Amino acid sequence: MIADDNETWLLEAGHAVIEKRVAAGGLPHAPRERLIHCLWVADYGMRNAGDLATAADLHPLFREDGLAAARELALPCATAAFGLSIDELERNYFELFDGIIAEIKGRASA
Repeated sequence: MIADDNETWLLEAGHAVIEKRVAAGGLPHAPRERLIHCLWVADYGMRNAGDLATAADLHPLFREDGLAAARELALPCATAAFGLSIDELERNYFELFDGIIAEIKGRASA
């Protein structure tokens, strides 16, 4: 799959999760939605600022929440990625991105 397709998918899926979150008045509760939100936050920081500092500003526990959601969904690529240190995740983010998206898409009904 073309990387731009995955970027577009994440933007659209993240937007839908954020809209649902706003309508419900809080953070998403389903593990898949939480993982999408955490990945969207990380992606926003990496693509716009080149690091994860912005992600931490948007969602201070994005890494921990992403890791918990990935574990709940039994997604090994996402679990490994969100289990990395911030520095390691920053260094490897773009190499890990497509694999994480593929896992999330594979769990469309979860």
